[in-house]
Amino acid sequence: MNKQVKEIKNPPHFQLITTDQALADVCVFAQQKSVVALDTEFVRIRTLYPQLGLIQLYDGERVSLIDPLSIQDFSPFIALLANQNVLKVLHACSEDLEVFQHYYQQMPTPMIDTQIMASFLSFPNSTGLATLIQHYFQLEIDKGASRTDWLARPLSDKQLVYAAADVWYLLPLYQRMQQDLQQTPWQSAVENDCEMLLAKREQGKDPEFAYLNIPNAWRLNQQELMRLKVLAKWRLEDAMKRDLALNFVVRGEHLWAVAKNNPKHTSELLALGLTALEVRIHGKKILHLLSQANRMEEAHYPNLITRVVDDSRYKKALKLLQQQLKTLQPMDLAREVIASKRMLDGLIKWYWIEQEDPNALPELLIGWRRDFGLAFLETLKGL
Repeated sequence: MNKQVKEIKNPPHFQLITTDQALADVCVFAQQKSVVALDTEFVRIRTLYPQLGLIQLYDGERVSLIDPLSIQDFSPFIALLANQNVLKVLHACSEDLEVFQHYYQQMPTPMIDTQIMASFLSFPNSTGLATLIQHYFQLEIDKGASRTDWLARPLSDKQLVYAAADVWYLLPLYQRMQQDLQQTPWQSAVENDCEMLLAKREQGKDPEFAYLNIPNAWRLNQQELMRLKVLAKWRLEDAMKRDLALNFVVRGEHLWAVAKNNPKHTSELLALGLTALEVRIHGKKILHLLSQANRMEEAHYPNLITRVVDDSRYKKALKLLQQQLKTLQPMDLAREVIASKRMLDGLIKWYWIEQEDPNALPELLIGWRRDFGLAFLETLKGL
């Protein structure tokens, strides 16, 4: 059967797209297709956002390597991303979605991720593209150019061939996996998980809740959390404004130490472990923010962060749910696909701590997992 797949018989052939008109022509052609493959190449070392170096598009006839550094008008590409009649196929696309959101404020919809498909076809969690291509087509693809500078110009032949291969093989891979998926009852579940991935990315980052992502925030009392909230909000807003990775503004553990110890002078910041550079650039600002946070009324303090793992009932509850999961698990689906430990924790937290908030449903009570989640919920209620 592999001999009938043109992409397996032939190496990738591609065109480099460097002008607005060429991009418009490519996108008009792609919009006539029912399905296309997409990928991106980017660099992220010190920046908060990925720095886009290349977009790969395969419409089943031609691979287009789109150069974002030379094109000004991306409206035809944005229209393709938004076209509901064209399915976009990606692989392990979380960071690609971040690229599309940041640069074009448009997600690829509808979208299907072959890594998500793989998890419903008995492949291990987070199976890579090369592994799937090897499985379906007995073909080894070269991943040697994955860690290169995609912002450099001109791009090398090796880089261009590598980039083209990612979408050249992705489209026939999707078609083969789709045939397998149609033999299972999980087609709608795959679509649901892809939609959830899009929805999570569209939520973005809210600076008001940035403090919840600081390690060990749960160890702080309410006044200390107020300080951390103010500091973490400032850090994220500064990082977004300057496009700088969070820890290149101030390290998270340093913010925690400041919130905990409430220093009054820059010398105390140094004593807490902040770097000389952090103190020189941000020391006065940090002390000013602390002063603001300390003047806040208690009514505005964040709630204490309660962890389900600290509840005396937690170990028993988790063990019961995991045992129940074994009995509910369909033969053709891995348990972690139905309910990972993170999902089970989310359900327990929603029931015990969040008082079954209908506006913040846990993942196990949304979409295709809902029936499983309701069964787990009954077990929790019986404890």
